[in-house]
Amino acid sequence: MEKDHLEMLLEDMTGKIELVLEGHEVLRNEIQDLGRKSEERFGMVDFKVDALAGKLDAVADDLAAHRRDTEAHKDGYRAGDE
Repeated sequence: MEKDHLEMLLEDMTGKIELVLEGHEVLRNEIQDLGRKSEERFGMVDFKVDALAGKLDAVADDLAAHRRDTEAHKDGYRAGDE
């Protein structure tokens, strides 16, 4: 009787351990999937930041050129001269 009881307990424990292992496998797959999605999203964010940086550099260049042009005409019209 004691041996049968021990075998039942071991079978029950084995089943529970298998459930835990299956749960870990599911979590592992979900974590890997999340990692892939995160890499894709960060790649897109990097692309957008690079594009905006390029546009910002172009605006800065335009502003610098405008400033140089304005400073070259110091005696000309100034904002507020009306």
